[in-house]
Amino acid sequence: MTAVQTPSVDAPVDGPGGSKLGSTIKRVIASNPSVLPTVAAIVIFIGMVIYGEVAYGRIVQYNTLSNLLINNAHLIILAAGMTFVILTGGIDLSVGSVIAFSSVAGVMLANAGWNPWVVIVLMILIGTVFGLASGILIQYFNVQPFIATLAMMFLGRGLASLLSTQPERLADDSQLLWLGEQFKLIDGEKVNDVVITPGVIIAFVVVLVAFFVLHRTRTGRTVYAIGGSESSSALMGLAVPRTKILVYVISGTLSGIAAVVYTSRLGIAQNITGIGWELDAIAATVIGGTLLTGGYGYVLGSVVGALVLGLMNVLITRDGGIPPEMTTIITGGILLVFVLLQRAVTSKRQT
Repeated sequence: MTAVQTPSVDAPVDGPGGSKLGSTIKRVIASNPSVLPTVAAIVIFIGMVIYGEVAYGRIVQYNTLSNLLINNAHLIILAAGMTFVILTGGIDLSVGSVIAFSSVAGVMLANAGWNPWVVIVLMILIGTVFGLASGILIQYFNVQPFIATLAMMFLGRGLASLLSTQPERLADDSQLLWLGEQFKLIDGEKVNDVVITPGVIIAFVVVLVAFFVLHRTRTGRTVYAIGGSESSSALMGLAVPRTKILVYVISGTLSGIAAVVYTSRLGIAQNITGIGWELDAIAATVIGGTLLTGGYGYVLGSVVGALVLGLMNVLITRDGGIPPEMTTIITGGILLVFVLLQRAVTSKRQT
């Protein structure tokens, strides 16, 4: 079974004037090369922060960083779910469409007078049902994950369009908007305001739970084992069928949660919501160090990947001279670099 080892981080300082942090990083990478893409993502994120501060200013401040979390809470949640799927060697292309269908349905039900808690539960259950359908197709009908989730993507987008082709807006007094309301953690009398939303707290809880499941439970070990070798996992008596279905249920459920967080922040839903978000979630997961072939990766790395994409959008907006279309090009370039880095890591582990 393939497992992720947690390397020791109590390395001594190497040489006179050597950096203990640098020595620690070298030891971590040497003992477990699969963390290299994750370390690279962290370095890129820190480099982007430094560049943004030098070039544009007002990046390293509380309100910028808190807004980065607020604006990308839904992507962090999606990336956490996508991590489970990719760790098994699968893919989920339906998450953006699930958000569209769940959001439109949720707004329409809320405006029809339904209890907000019932609406939230139904929005999440929509994602769960889509994930369950994908998992059953993949496990019991031997449909390739790409095809199964592609079918769910078209189904979700079609159902969202069937409900409404016009923007649906929450009423101003809707209780769902509370999840997107900003609360001050630090008053901006001496420093910039530090704000947070319930959506960010939800994303934080999701990441903690995902981390615990992947690294502290039998289910998490099975997820990694399937990505390493599904046949070997089955021979070892692991619950392969149940786990393969479960990872898609997790991805779908988290898509529903992301729909709740995103809709409550903007207060609006459309049938075109979430177009391309499945690619953003995959990109965040890959940039964060999860191998597309499965078996290696970290949910915390996926969070860093999501923040890299979010900060890139901030820097492009701050520049003003870079067209928004460059975001896709830059994302593609970064993704290509990390795929090549993953290839190098995979080759090194095989030799």
